[in-house]
Order: sequence, then structure tokens, then C-alpha cells
Amino acid sequence: MTEPVRLAKSLAQMLNCSRREAEQYIEGGWVRVDGVVVEEPQFRVGAQKIELDGDASLLALTPVTLLLHKPAGYEAGLDGASGKPAAPALQLLTPANRSPDDRSGIRPLKKHFSTQTLATPLATLASGLLVFTQDWRVARKLSEDASVMEHEVIVEVAGQLVPGGLERLNRVEHGFTFNGILLPPAKVSWQNETRLRFALKGERPGQIAYMCETVGLSVQAMKRIRVGRVPMSSLSPGQWRYLLPHERF
Repeated sequence: MTEPVRLAKSLAQMLNCSRREAEQYIEGGWVRVDGVVVEEPQFRVGAQKIELDGDASLLALTPVTLLLHKPAGYEAGLDGASGKPAAPALQLLTPANRSPDDRSGIRPLKKHFSTQTLATPLATLASGLLVFTQDWRVARKLSEDASVMEHEVIVEVAGQLVPGGLERLNRVEHGFTFNGILLPPAKVSWQNETRLRFALKGERPGQIAYMCETVGLSVQAMKRIRVGRVPMSSLSPGQWRYLLPHERF
């Protein structure tokens, strides 16, 4: 009986290539074992049939950026108001949750869901757009431009707006001071009788709730629908898609 060995070792012998090259083929989703794609170089094989896809490439795997519509109740880098443990939004990044409207044409690989960095934290009780990335350039852009990058947030509110409240939310001359920091001006407008649209730069945790409270309103729910120039668009709650090559934050 043949002693099982690592798939990478078996493939390297079959192709007469280096072990590292074999690992790249496997991690790239180019290798099948008995007709099933296997992406783990350490997978043990014996007498199974090993095949390499005819389109296989040794080009380095390109780091990907994923956009997720986080439902309320999932943890995403900011503690929830209730203090109760919450499931991490990262666990929603699975092939099964990929949006059917994803137009990237990218083949999902297990490697795409590893070493992902959350670049846009969001409160547990809020919903909306999250950006996860493996690309250091995207991570640096979102970090370095955090104070000037505009976020668009839809806010459900209750209460009675004080006279001149909307003008105060939009005030340019003085703005709001929050936790001792002067905030950049925001653009705020009504979408309907209970829903406000905020477009603000350098959003800070608790800022929107504080601004609403100063004008007689209480926040019931919040949904972030845009980060910079990238909108959440038609992503359903719990679904994700790949950032397209032409999209820039």
C-alpha cells in the first residue's frame, strides 16, 4: 500500500518542479484530486488521480479586497453598546455568501479569505458597508485618508427636531466639538420623515448619535452605504463581493 504524502510533494514529482511551485499551483486552485479542486498543499494523497488545469499559472496570487454588507449585530472592530459578545463579521466571508451580482469574474479561493484586514470598522449595532483587504495599498489609503474620506450613512431617528436643528447639523462656521475634537462639517438632509442622510468625513464612533441628540433626535438604526467613492449598491445583508479593478476609494 502506498504511504500517503503531501499533495505538494506528489505534484512536484509529477511535474518535475520545485515544491514551492507546486504549492503555488495548489493554492491558486489549479489542482484537482479525483476531479475535486484541492487548495491545501498539505493535503495527503495516495493513489488518487492528480490533475493540473491546462490554464494553470505560476503568477503570484493577487491580493483581493472584499466589500461586505454587515447586518446589525455582528462585531466589526468597535464594541457594541450592549457589551454582549457578538459574532465577528469576518465569519460572513464565505463562498456561499458571495453576491450573485458580483461582476468581477474572480474565482473564489480559500486564500482570498485568509489574512484579511478590516479597514473600515463599524459599530456592532450598525449595519452597512465594510471593507476587508489583503492589499497593503488599499489598507494604507483607507488609513491615511481616514480623516478626509467621506462616508455616507443612512440614519433612522425618533423624536422631535428642535427649531433650526437641520441647519445646526449642517453648520459650516463652527461645526461640532466631540470628545474635545472639532469635527469637519457634515452634509445632512432628510430622506423621509424618520430618516436622515449623513455625508461626513473622518467619522468617529458615537459622533452621529451625539449630533442627533444635540438637536432632539435619538438614533434607532444606522446603515453605512458608501466609503469614499465606493458604494454598497445592491449588496444584500450578509453578502459580499470583490472590489472591481476600476473602483477607487
